[in-house]
Amino acid sequence: MIVASGPRGVLWTAEHRTTTVASLLVVTLIAFENMGVATAMPTMVAQLAGQRLYSWPFTAFLVASVVATVLSGRVCDRRGPAAPMLAGPALFLAGLLVAGTAGDMALLLAGRVLQGLGSGTVLVAVSLLIALVYTDRERPVMYAANAAAWVLPAVVGPTVAGLVTEHLGWRWVFLGLAPLAVTGLLMLVPVARRLTHVPGEHRKRAGVVVALGAAFGVAALTWAAQHPSPAALGYGAAGLVALALAVRRLVPPGTVTARPGLPTVVASRALLGGAFAGMEAYLPLAMTTVHGYSPAMAGLPLTATALTWSAASAVQGRRPDWPRETLLRAGFGMVAVSVLLFGFVAQPWFPGWLAFAACLLGGAGMGIAYPSISLLLLRFSPEHERGFNTSAMQLGDWVSSALTVGFGGVLLGLLASAREPAPALGVLALTLAALAVVGVVITRRWPTRE
Repeated sequence: MIVASGPRGVLWTAEHRTTTVASLLVVTLIAFENMGVATAMPTMVAQLAGQRLYSWPFTAFLVASVVATVLSGRVCDRRGPAAPMLAGPALFLAGLLVAGTAGDMALLLAGRVLQGLGSGTVLVAVSLLIALVYTDRERPVMYAANAAAWVLPAVVGPTVAGLVTEHLGWRWVFLGLAPLAVTGLLMLVPVARRLTHVPGEHRKRAGVVVALGAAFGVAALTWAAQHPSPAALGYGAAGLVALALAVRRLVPPGTVTARPGLPTVVASRALLGGAFAGMEAYLPLAMTTVHGYSPAMAGLPLTATALTWSAASAVQGRRPDWPRETLLRAGFGMVAVSVLLFGFVAQPWFPGWLAFAACLLGGAGMGIAYPSISLLLLRFSPEHERGFNTSAMQLGDWVSSALTVGFGGVLLGLLASAREPAPALGVLALTLAALAVVGVVITRRWPTRE
């Protein structure tokens, strides 16, 4: 069991102020990096003569994040979140410096691996920090603050990264964030010192080998989706097998069958994340190729998503007594309608501007569902297993997102093309909506809890 010293109160009391600011700063830092790198990537790979490896910086980050998430959960359960909470920002800072000074693609990839290790490590640790420092009634407010921390990077991050890349150079997309990483790390030091860890009973959990198997599976599926070919079918299938074998040991028993209780919570995050990620990945394609929107205009619906996600999260934060099971089910329903609208928007006979309605509704659904999943996870998890369950929840999100995005790529190859994607995106939307409906069904019953 892990305990945090000091009295508990609202987010901005003297006892909690440093924890709140440090946690939100770390989340904002990761969000800015996430939004900015995609904007600067064409320039950086061109200057480093790495066009053939264009997708590898993203893949390297994802693979490292998967491994770090699994291992961080294990360390947090055994030793408490203090060490991962400090190691994560330190690794992320090292990655920023290595990537920002890279003279070739090998060093850039090394920097991205370090960033992925830092991101996966610190996100699990911060999730457990919230569980320790804030009460059950305060956590919805903190989750709302976390959602808000993503809004500014989502709205201005790509624009700022583009301006920095154009006027200062792509290296400053990384190096410019280094002072924020140092600040966040220094602010987390006193927070970590106030945490104490009381060992509890621990089950034997999967280790590095299984985590690497999951990472290989995610990487193989992602690469196969980005580079469709006959060979991709082979290593994509191998990745799927490796991933299936690994995930069985990295999630709570009963997750695949959505057993009521904790397994349903973890399965819900996977279903919800996969359904929404599939729409986010292919909506800009539909807007540009089907309706002729410019790239800038095609991305505006996703900006609307960030706004309603944050707004809905803020509303649930002000209502800590709202039943979380009901909110989760409502979120699934809203996302189901949202992805169905996406399927219509992907057709040339449907007006493209209704993509904004789809994103506004879907963002609101995610804004009430994600905090509810996090709260339910903590309520169902023994304290000494919160790290494992948190990493399982994050892993499920990443795996399902990789699968739905990859499935969309397969559909484009089989039923349509990137120039005329309407038939494939229609089938994809129906599949994503079915995932969301499954979420509505499995969240209709829960075990009796004290």
